[in-house]
Amino acid sequence: MSKLEKAIVAIVEVFEEYAGTDETKSQLSNAELGQLIKAQLTSPEFKDKVDPENIKEVMGELDKNHDGEVNFREFSQCISGLARAYYMKKHGKEKSRGRGRGGQDK
Repeated sequence: MSKLEKAIVAIVEVFEEYAGTDETKSQLSNAELGQLIKAQLTSPEFKDKVDPENIKEVMGELDKNHDGEVNFREFSQCISGLARAYYMKKHGKEKSRGRGRGGQDK
């Protein structure tokens, strides 16, 4: 498998592992999400590249449908947000608002 394929499989497997600890197997409760983040975001390389503020911001935006749980779509958006934060910090880019040519990812 390619690196990207392995990354995709790992994301799905981590979600399933932590979502599977209670009766709702297709959702992460707040407790499950907290356990996942504590256990899976531990390496110094990652912590040095993503500020705790980035994690709080992404977490605050996760529950789009306000049901108190995080489904896989919401979780994958979280992973995307964390990847963006890691990339921007790694490359010394400042946080910016907006999209397209005038904003993000210049």
